[in-house]
Amino acid sequence: MEVSIIYVNWNSVAYLRESIRSVYDKTHDIRFEIIVVDNASPAEDVGVLSQEFPQITLIRSDKNLGFAGANNLGYRHSSGQYILFLNPDTKLTSPAINLMAKRLESLSGAGIVGCKLLNGDLSVQTSCIQKFPTILNQILDTDYLRHRWPNSRVWGIAPLFSDNSEPAKVEVVSGACLMIKRDIFEKVGFFSEDYFMYAEDLDLCYKVDRAGFVNYYVGEATVVHYGGKSSAPQWATVMKWKAVLRFCRKTRGYFYGFLFRVAMILVAMGRLAIIGILSIFGRPLAKEQDRYSVSAKWGAILKTLLSLA
Repeated sequence: MEVSIIYVNWNSVAYLRESIRSVYDKTHDIRFEIIVVDNASPAEDVGVLSQEFPQITLIRSDKNLGFAGANNLGYRHSSGQYILFLNPDTKLTSPAINLMAKRLESLSGAGIVGCKLLNGDLSVQTSCIQKFPTILNQILDTDYLRHRWPNSRVWGIAPLFSDNSEPAKVEVVSGACLMIKRDIFEKVGFFSEDYFMYAEDLDLCYKVDRAGFVNYYVGEATVVHYGGKSSAPQWATVMKWKAVLRFCRKTRGYFYGFLFRVAMILVAMGRLAIIGILSIFGRPLAKEQDRYSVSAKWGAILKTLLSLA
């Protein structure tokens, strides 16, 4: 088996069905298997996938193992030389799996490859590659600055806007579509189950980098990623920031984690103050994202960071 494609499902069957169809439609001349791990979905409708796609392997977990735990469970039932971790809310728009597998095989020292992720309107999703989080790049992480200076080394997203179609070395590729060599995944100890959700991809890319391998962005492979289709936005924000703080503490030490937390508390307070001032003077707020207001987002971040010891 050349590629094992692992999905983790939690109430995402409608999206997952379309994603699986796109895999079969766009992937040819390569031997692959599809493994779906249902993470104790309340909807209990995952069985329809076996009826529509009898060739897939369906694993039902009786409890929610989190993203890392469920992917590790799927891996233990896989046999592919390469492992592709693919989110249910994705859709292939190119022979992305063929292209990624080819590059993973041919690139010197490659450990992980990721692709170009597109939003539903086919605009580029800038989160598909990034730098490891630091105090500086998280303080400066605003849509305005990222789009104003996309080639800055602070973000690590320059390859997304380059005319060069060759694979680029990056620090992190998104776990929404991440392919890794089987032996390397085993060598670095799989996904870390220190995280329930979010930052698992940061952690895995970090471990692969520290093991002496290279993470690559393959821009010729494109996948639509609708994003956030199985999680409530505010809950997702809380989980994300808890995970990022844990990653900083784990990889840079407790003191750096403390400084990171303090810095981001100040950032959140500053953002909320600016939003309040703009509201007083009748100025429009920044564009709402992820279906809830910017103020609610930063309020959730502030509350979360203040509550963490």
